Amino acid sequence: MTPVALLLLAAQGFSGTASCAACHGGIARNQARTRHAGALARAADGRWAFGAGAQAITYVSQAGEDAYLEHGLSWYRKTGGLALTPGHGHPAGVTYPTFAPDAAILRCFQCHSTGTLRLTEKREILPAEPGVHCESCHGAGGAHAARPAPGNIVSPKRLSAAALNDLCGACHRMPPAAGVATNFENPWNVRHQPVYFSQSACFLQSGGALSCISCHDPHQDGAPAGDSKCRQCHAEPKHAAPRPGACTGCHMPAVSPSPWLRFTNHWIGVYRLEGPGANRLRPAAQGRGR
Repeated sequence: MTPVALLLLAAQGFSGTASCAACHGGIARNQARTRHAGALARAADGRWAFGAGAQAITYVSQAGEDAYLEHGLSWYRKTGGLALTPGHGHPAGVTYPTFAPDAAILRCFQCHSTGTLRLTEKREILPAEPGVHCESCHGAGGAHAARPAPGNIVSPKRLSAAALNDLCGACHRMPPAAGVATNFENPWNVRHQPVYFSQSACFLQSGGALSCISCHDPHQDGAPAGDSKCRQCHAEPKHAAPRPGACTGCHMPAVSPSPWLRFTNHWIGVYRLEGPGANRLRPAAQGRGR
């Protein structure tokens, strides 16, 4: 079966966020206010707006019956204006065939929405629910809504750390497979959190305990778990002098691949941040893990 067919069939059995909220109202209301939930929306001019706007929004529109255009200019919160879309070299944008073998544009819509993608008579892509909601992570909930039971819904917290990171990586970019070359010196790769996180000693030595949700609550935005999470394993950090601020400021330093964007480096380690040899992409030394 082709990637296109797989994507169109993968969401069968979804029941919609309203059915989840019938039993999980508080969680559903909190999740509806997150950046995940705002990952896709219709702009006032009818274009699709990809991104909740915490840092940027990229626009996509249909370009004929068999193609979609990713516009070459994105809106950036830092400036309140437009500039080149990440990865683009020209404001004219990039055109993607709707039915390309790699299903690129379909995958974009699927990762930024929930449920079944539908094609209209004019081959316009219509998501069932714009934005990332309950069933993006918990799987199709039709059977669970009809007869709630732990065994007929996905519970990410029951997954191993590696499996959960793969679940997040399905949209946030998968960790590199063994033997696959990855350019860790490319600052744009830092925005794909599982890629760098998978390399850190804190993850590798955690015995399957450290995952994305160890620090991030998927049901609400806000600051991730602070130093208390780090001190579960690093009770007595060895510093030559007292260090102000949170652990993440030094051990997960921010990287700006462009003047308008800033991402936290999830390759946890000891970095040289100033002077000759300073690097915010690869740690000078790995953290101790457990």
